[in-house]
Amino acid sequence: MSKRKRDREADKAPNVVNDGASQPLKATAKLQSQNQGVSSSSIKPQPSKSSANNANGGLKTSNASIQQPKSAATPKSTKIPRTENHIDVKTELPVVQIITGSYERTLHGITAKLSLNDGKLKSIYADSFLFNAHQSAVRCLALSPMPEESDQGVYLATGGSDERVNIYSLSAAPVPDTDRKGRKVPTMPTFGPNQISENPLNRELGTLVQHSSSITALHFPSRSKLLSASEDNTISVTRVRDLEVISTVKAPRPKVSGQASGDSASAGTVPSGVNDFAIHPSMKLMVSVGRGEKCMRLWNLVTGKKAGVLNFERDILQAVKEGKYSHGEGRKIRWNHSGTEFSVAFERGVVVFGQDSKPRCVLMPSTLTKVHQLVYFRTGKDHEFLACSTDDGKILFFDTAKASTATKDLPLLNPIAYMGGEKHAITKRIKDFQILDLTKHGFPGRLTIVGCSNGDISLLSLRDDEILKPETDGGFVGTASADVYSTGNRVTCLVAFAMLPALDIEGGLSEAESGLGSEIDTEDSSDNE
Repeated sequence: MSKRKRDREADKAPNVVNDGASQPLKATAKLQSQNQGVSSSSIKPQPSKSSANNANGGLKTSNASIQQPKSAATPKSTKIPRTENHIDVKTELPVVQIITGSYERTLHGITAKLSLNDGKLKSIYADSFLFNAHQSAVRCLALSPMPEESDQGVYLATGGSDERVNIYSLSAAPVPDTDRKGRKVPTMPTFGPNQISENPLNRELGTLVQHSSSITALHFPSRSKLLSASEDNTISVTRVRDLEVISTVKAPRPKVSGQASGDSASAGTVPSGVNDFAIHPSMKLMVSVGRGEKCMRLWNLVTGKKAGVLNFERDILQAVKEGKYSHGEGRKIRWNHSGTEFSVAFERGVVVFGQDSKPRCVLMPSTLTKVHQLVYFRTGKDHEFLACSTDDGKILFFDTAKASTATKDLPLLNPIAYMGGEKHAITKRIKDFQILDLTKHGFPGRLTIVGCSNGDISLLSLRDDEILKPETDGGFVGTASADVYSTGNRVTCLVAFAMLPALDIEGGLSEAESGLGSEIDTEDSSDNE
């Protein structure tokens, strides 16, 4: 095909059209994002020559839904082969999608491509999206369960202090490096030091405004339902398909019982709201903890009504260093995977309760410091451990199965191991973290993604033998990646998931998209006709 003919056909290629549908999430250059955020409420369509405009004003999200030209690459719906209930990806390490929220209102998506060289973990980071998702701080995030096929999205919910819940659909597969003809897919231009790998399948679905106060907790019990808790003392159940609220659980406001030290509530009032909730694996029972309440509430999810109230006795509060002038309220609550126990985190300690709602043991950090997050995880032998992050940059691991129920007093359980701290160059408070099982992807163990208050994202690997048989009680475990990503914002929450294998790009790329131009030979050009 001659060069003049190719130029005429390139002029006839359709541009981006605005169909008024969903909003694709786009990356923002890191250098520009520090000074200028993109508000999701003022998103405007962009012209087709977005790369040239982005170099002057920073990348912005678009309200347009991208329709691919006939000659362009279109993702193919491919089923992922499975063997023994896991993805068969041979020995190729996965790409991990990390999403962080911050006090600066930004929602930041980062992809980390993992590699192992001589047993050392290395990662290559790329920005996938960055924009102002809320009008105030982002308080919490939640991810839906992974889809069975890579052409389906992963739902992401974000909650902020602006009383809103935003729902997005994220691509479960990363952008491929090359198409089927071996031509490289171009990356987005950027002024910043980080690579941008924008995925056009990421889009915004809508916003929920049923709450009248700050959002405190979010959870997807399934891909079709979303539960959201707020400081207005309600927990709402939303159907994701049409974003309709189908049920609301309302907790009573606590009674005024005195003013706690450092309380910001006005005189004669008490702070209220749901701090956190946890759903039993059977999906029939929910436990919640609230502000200003020295108790936890049980809810029957079948009837949607209150099932009971369990007060925190004085010995429990004293064991976790909740004094006379403390709130005595639960901050976080988590069920384990088997549903045999749940843990309630207070300001400086954790209490583990059995299935009968009786306390079993107390977990305390080795140094008296605040507890920020709780995560239950299982090893390859289905042995469950509890991990909690602290204010001094450590993640402590506890084996709650060792709790003795023979003693009358509440036993104190010491950590069996820890990671982070000065040995892993993590000294700031760990606001949130995730533990991913990547053994089915050829990774030797579990990957821990850590989000610190200073905005640093660190990756740490943990093998099963290190946690099952630690060399010393309370000893140091894990290996940290030398590559640390700095978001530039104060991280408040974090979620992550291992992406499915990249979709195949069928039919090759057009000359304009591939960036190859006249370097494509005549045979390849004739194949595309």
